[in-house]
Amino acid sequence: MTATTHDSLFPAVPDSADAVLDGLDPEQRAVATALHGPVCVLAGAGTGKTRAITHRIAYGVRAGILQPASVLAVTFTARAAGEMRGRLRELGAGGVQARTFHAAALRQLQYFWPRAIGGEMPRLLERKVQLVAEAGARCRIRLDRNELRDVTGEIEWCKVTQTVPEDYPAAAAKTGRDVPRDPAEVARIYTTYEQLKRDRGVIDFEDVLLLTVGVLQDRPDVADTVRSQYQHFVVDEYQDVSPLQQRLLELWLGGRDNLCVVGDASQTIYSFTGATPDFLLGFRTRHPDATVVKLVRDYRSTPQVVGLANGLLAQARGQAAAHRLELVSQREPGPEPSFTEYADEPAEAEGAAHRIRDLVASGVRPSQIAVLYRINAQSEVYEQALADAGVPYQLRGAERFFERPEVREAGLLLRGAARASADPDEAEATVPQQVRAVLSSRGWASEPPAGSGAVRDRWESLAALVRLSEDFTAARPGATLGDFVTELDERANAQHAPTVEGVTLASLHAAKGLEWDAVFLVGLTEGTLPITYAKTDEQIEEERRLLYVGVTRARFHLALSWALSRSPGGRGGRRPSRFLDGLRPGSTARGGRGAGTGGTGGAERGSGGRRRRGPVTCRVCGRTLSDAGEIKLMRCEDCPSDLDEGLYERLRAWRTEQAKALGQPAYCVFTDKTLLAIAEVRPEGEAELSSIAGVGARKLDTFGADVLALCAGEEPDSLRGAPREAKKPSEEEAEK
Repeated sequence: MTATTHDSLFPAVPDSADAVLDGLDPEQRAVATALHGPVCVLAGAGTGKTRAITHRIAYGVRAGILQPASVLAVTFTARAAGEMRGRLRELGAGGVQARTFHAAALRQLQYFWPRAIGGEMPRLLERKVQLVAEAGARCRIRLDRNELRDVTGEIEWCKVTQTVPEDYPAAAAKTGRDVPRDPAEVARIYTTYEQLKRDRGVIDFEDVLLLTVGVLQDRPDVADTVRSQYQHFVVDEYQDVSPLQQRLLELWLGGRDNLCVVGDASQTIYSFTGATPDFLLGFRTRHPDATVVKLVRDYRSTPQVVGLANGLLAQARGQAAAHRLELVSQREPGPEPSFTEYADEPAEAEGAAHRIRDLVASGVRPSQIAVLYRINAQSEVYEQALADAGVPYQLRGAERFFERPEVREAGLLLRGAARASADPDEAEATVPQQVRAVLSSRGWASEPPAGSGAVRDRWESLAALVRLSEDFTAARPGATLGDFVTELDERANAQHAPTVEGVTLASLHAAKGLEWDAVFLVGLTEGTLPITYAKTDEQIEEERRLLYVGVTRARFHLALSWALSRSPGGRGGRRPSRFLDGLRPGSTARGGRGAGTGGTGGAERGSGGRRRRGPVTCRVCGRTLSDAGEIKLMRCEDCPSDLDEGLYERLRAWRTEQAKALGQPAYCVFTDKTLLAIAEVRPEGEAELSSIAGVGARKLDTFGADVLALCAGEEPDSLRGAPREAKKPSEEEAEK
């Protein structure tokens, strides 16, 4: 396990082009020196891909082969773009543009709009969910919170795959998407949403890409201007490009081949957004003369962690699996990954918190520890367990560091103090002493406040600035407070945030591109990973890749765990994730079960689905249903009912108790129509229950055990003890 040093935080700028190449391994050096023609870098997790491509750009700039302003490096998150800008600045190539696809397109669209279209550019819609909700209401389609999130996601998918509303039902069926409502209803909402945008003169983030593509296609003069500006392109995380992003990239290139792409098909985890590894895997076909470099030396993880990651992918199937990279660890051996089974989720969270507390006591910094889970709703029990154990934590996906109010305020105060630092009274004070003096008036103290919450979050932000000032002074002893403020400004522009000292809680998707000394992968049960609505072979394999991403975040310590029931005293019917078969002690591989079964192109049921796919038909007469109430019942209103009236009354009584305990209206548990459908179908397992409209993944997880117990004539757990607490989706989940 390696500690971060002052030199790595504030490295000296290389004094020559050749010095930029120092420390690169042979494959990374091959990337850095391949400055002409198409280049494809297949880079496994932890192999130094960002290091290779930033050194490639810096070497080209420092050698005079590339002009900084002529290079456009694009990636997929503002954080990754900020990290790239920070590294390029440290290598002496600060003038290079490193942006997300959307940021680069928006900048071009804003510049060329008056010339290409005329007038003022429409306002950018920050949050589209409200407009989608209004579109649903206009169509007389009521969307609950989960459906609203999912319909919004479907609209985004349509736009990045360039699918128009009238083609959506066929496209959804062809690609096997799990649609949140009848495809015809989604298409109507999509049409109305687009009309509302036009009426109000606004555009969304997907429109930024679509409009930029349109301008570049229709206006050769604009395209020529862009191409004369940018001569060389670098695309990071190329396995995550969508067809729309690929089209934009082709228009930027304009037939030229000065393109370097970097990616790993085994880390494709965003296909639900329209991302596809096809462009990465087909790069050599499109560019037969391309230079292809494979990076397989893993500098991040121990041989034990790498061995588990390789074993996980060894059972994978599909096109991405056929191109998997076998990683080779370059680190000294470490502890074996641990596999732990718990009776229930609170026990699992408590066990993880205690192990984390022991790691911190042994010298591992909290900021070098992460707890990763499949969905954000799982974080709550870990927040409580860590708080009870006295361990600081931070939720990944929160507000950007330099945009936090306390950080912005601190920056203003430090800037004022720097202007006054010529005062003789301040002459003897070091930079960290001056920073502490300024920040102590705004809530910083040498000891953190007790507990968690907003006060603790504020202290953590200010403490990060104090630590940064200490590292900065250690690396540059002669620096002044003014120099430190300049460093803060440059980091803010690059979104190169300092480390906040707390255990990271994050979803597996949010953890992509990050790494920690110790990683806890929790909640690894069937129905959670793979998620219950992953049914087809392709969807199951993406869930496997998601776990692979989680495993490869760990440098040294790796803990994998699962719980047999959700709450104490519950029925312990859960099973460990199939992906652990053959990897955890005492288990054997299931002969390809992880890849799914059932041939090609069919609708896979697997371990259960979150919702029905495609048009819903009456289970009595077979007619296609369009009325929302009939869809909930899964039959026509006038078709004969096979209702178990006793079960229906028991379900209603149980719902009343749940609603009281949760302080919510009864329909927030289940609607009357959903209860009727349950009482008619009388499901015997999760798969059958999840096929009923109105029983989504969250409600299945929260109430599924109780409902199945009632259907079996048993008393549910919640009526024998404390009622279950519903897990509400986080704001981040609601946005997806």
